[in-house]
Amino acid sequence: MYLTDAPHLRILRLLRDEGPVSRAELGDRLELSRPRLLAEVERLVAAGLIAEAGMAASRGGRRSTLVELHPGLRFAAVDLGATSIDVEVTNGRLEPLAAYREATDIRSGPRAILHRVNDLLAKAKAEGVYERLDAVGIGVPGPVSFRDGVPVSPPIMPGWDRYPVRELLAREHGCPAVVDNDVNIMAIGERHGGVAHSVDDFLFVKIGTGVGCGIHLAGAVFRGVDGCAGDIGHIQVEPGGPACSCGNTGCLEALFSGAALARDALAAARSGESPALAQRLAAARPARSGSGRAARGGSESGAVVTAKDVADGAAEGDIACIRLIRDGGRRVGGVLATLVSFANPSMIVIGGGLAQLGHVLLAEIRSVVYRRSLPLATGNLPVVLSELGSRAGVTGAAVLASDSAFEQAS
Repeated sequence: MYLTDAPHLRILRLLRDEGPVSRAELGDRLELSRPRLLAEVERLVAAGLIAEAGMAASRGGRRSTLVELHPGLRFAAVDLGATSIDVEVTNGRLEPLAAYREATDIRSGPRAILHRVNDLLAKAKAEGVYERLDAVGIGVPGPVSFRDGVPVSPPIMPGWDRYPVRELLAREHGCPAVVDNDVNIMAIGERHGGVAHSVDDFLFVKIGTGVGCGIHLAGAVFRGVDGCAGDIGHIQVEPGGPACSCGNTGCLEALFSGAALARDALAAARSGESPALAQRLAAARPARSGSGRAARGGSESGAVVTAKDVADGAAEGDIACIRLIRDGGRRVGGVLATLVSFANPSMIVIGGGLAQLGHVLLAEIRSVVYRRSLPLATGNLPVVLSELGSRAGVTGAAVLASDSAFEQAS
């Protein structure tokens, strides 16, 4: 993947992904002539991006010097969800040095949310994690113009339309900033350090408050002309179905997402169709901890049932809980079967909050995809759960931040 990049990017990304490497090995791996390599390394050392790291093992002659990313490099990674903020500060190898997670409501608006992000980064700075940031990467739960660094008409983010997120973060922290949607950064994260490591063509499907698909083709995220590729949550799967936040009806997201599952689970609990959920609803307290808006449903009294309740009920053999999960898996699988026939990926990764529904969901998605797609497309197609889980987003945001910083070195 490095051979198509500019020489300085090839060097920096290899050191980021693989750690200290000798000059001799860099030249061999990246197919650079020795004079060109030495000139690039010298320039990157002068720019403060790489540093010497001792002597390499002997290759039979004079020992070469190891080089590594400068130990002072710092990147901020931010993953905004509908109900949570995840912030990490990493070193050049993208190893987390500080991590913060807290509940929030994306509907609070960009000023309040970004102010809180900046507070968390200021906390890391006060704790001595960094002196200055080299770049910031952030993912948001809605469509993004990647070129402009702004959300565009995000259905669940009132007040965020065209808000200058990239510009404000870059100005606040005095460094490059990059903005993408949350499912794209999750796909990038899973490619960098998860189950899709070294897989060039795969789909990352996030099922949470919303539903989206990160499309990773030929080693890079495919965003489309305007940045909205992969917005599968608003594919209509049932004409005349429930109203969706986008203004249409019968969308996948309106039928199976965190909010949709909460709605249907609450109905099953109230009707008595699900004894397991009815029992949990009766025992629920108004402010039960650990359950975000994306995975809860509430009654007028404040009692809730959660996606975890549905998963636990299914594990206990509750027929209604199993049906809710299978119905959702069938709908997701139907959409993915179409995508498999269109894009022929080599892997599908399922992530997001509803991935906690586990193997009942996964088995149903697999069954529909394998049944409805051509055998040639599914003969070697694993459909798996995310390995990084809740860290996929911040990992991908850190990758984007580092790429942005490295590109500035041209």
